[in-house]
Amino acid sequence: MYFHTARISAQPDGDDPPVESATDRCLTDRKTCIEQRLELRSPNVNTAFYTDDVALIPYIYTLAFSNIINISMKQLLLTFLLCGALTSFSQQYVTIPDIGYYTDSSSRKEHYTTSQCKLDLYYPKDKKGFATIIWFHGGGITGGRKEIPKELMDKGYAIAGVGYRLSPRVPAPSYINDAAAAVAWVFKNISQYGGSNKLIFVSGHSAGGYLGMMITLDKKYLAAYNIDANNIAGLIPFSGQTITHFTVRKEKGIPELQPTIDEYAPLYHIRKDAPPMLLITGDKEMELLGRYEENAYLNRMMKLTGNTTTRLLELQGFDHGAMAGPAFPLLLREVSNIVTTKTANQ
Repeated sequence: MYFHTARISAQPDGDDPPVESATDRCLTDRKTCIEQRLELRSPNVNTAFYTDDVALIPYIYTLAFSNIINISMKQLLLTFLLCGALTSFSQQYVTIPDIGYYTDSSSRKEHYTTSQCKLDLYYPKDKKGFATIIWFHGGGITGGRKEIPKELMDKGYAIAGVGYRLSPRVPAPSYINDAAAAVAWVFKNISQYGGSNKLIFVSGHSAGGYLGMMITLDKKYLAAYNIDANNIAGLIPFSGQTITHFTVRKEKGIPELQPTIDEYAPLYHIRKDAPPMLLITGDKEMELLGRYEENAYLNRMMKLTGNTTTRLLELQGFDHGAMAGPAFPLLLREVSNIVTTKTANQ
C-alpha cells in the first residue's frame, strides 16, 4: 500500500514545521499514516493524497481538503451519502447542446467553423449567481471533441464544454481565436441562464489547458470582444503547454524537441496582473516531454513579475493522461475557494 502526495510549489518559511517528502510509502496503519502526514504539513504547502485503495479515497480527500482528522469511516460515509442525497433531490440541471458561439454572419457561413465551433452548456436549474467552468478538451489541437466532464457535474456550477477547430485543417491562431470566442460568449450570455459573469473560470486538459492560458495571458484575444481577460475569476489548466505548442511548431516546420517561446507561448505573455492561476501537472518523471518543467518555469517567471496568485501543483505518481482524475477535485476546490472569497468581498 502506498500514498501519492502532491505539493504546491510554494517554498516554506524558515520557521515552518517540517514537511514530509513528496512521496510517502506507508506500510503501517493507513489512517494514522495519513493523519500524521497532515499534521506535519507546512501551512505554506498544500498537500493532496491519492491512493490505490479505493475504499480510502473519501477518507483521504476529506482529510486533505478539509483537515478533518478525527472522524470515523462510518461517519464519513454517512456524510457523503447525505450530501449526495441532498444534491440529487434539491438541485436539477439542464443541458443545452450545440450552441454556436460565433455570432457574426461571416463565421457562420463557413461549414467547418459552424460544425466545430459549438459548446454544450450544463447549468443548475432555477439557481441564481452560480459560477461557470469553461472546459476545453485535449487532443494535441489535432483531435478530441467537446465534453462536459462527469467529475464536474452535480456540483452547483455551470459547465461549458467547448469545441474548436483543429490543425491541420486550420493553422494558429484559429483555434486560439475559437477559444476566445467561446469564453466571450459565456461572459455575454451566462446571465440569461442565471449565472454570474463575475464568476467565470477557465480550465482544460493538455491542449485545452494551453488554449485557456493563451486567451487569459495574452489579453488581445478577449479584447477583440471588449472583454478584459483579468475578469476571468480563475485559470486552472491541467498539464498545459507553456512554451509554443508542439502543434503550432509543427505547422511552422519546427522540430518537436526544439523549445520555442514566441507569440504563441503563454510564457511570452507573463504579467503581474493576471488572474489567479493554479497550474496542475502530472509527475515530472512521467509527464509528456517537459510539461512539468514548463509549468514550473511559468510559475517562477510569474513570481518574478511580482504576481502573487500563481501556484504550481505536481501530482506525483500520475502521467500526462492519468493526472486529470485527481486534478478534478483540486479544480473544484479552487473554484469553491475563489467563489467564497469573491462572495464575501461583495
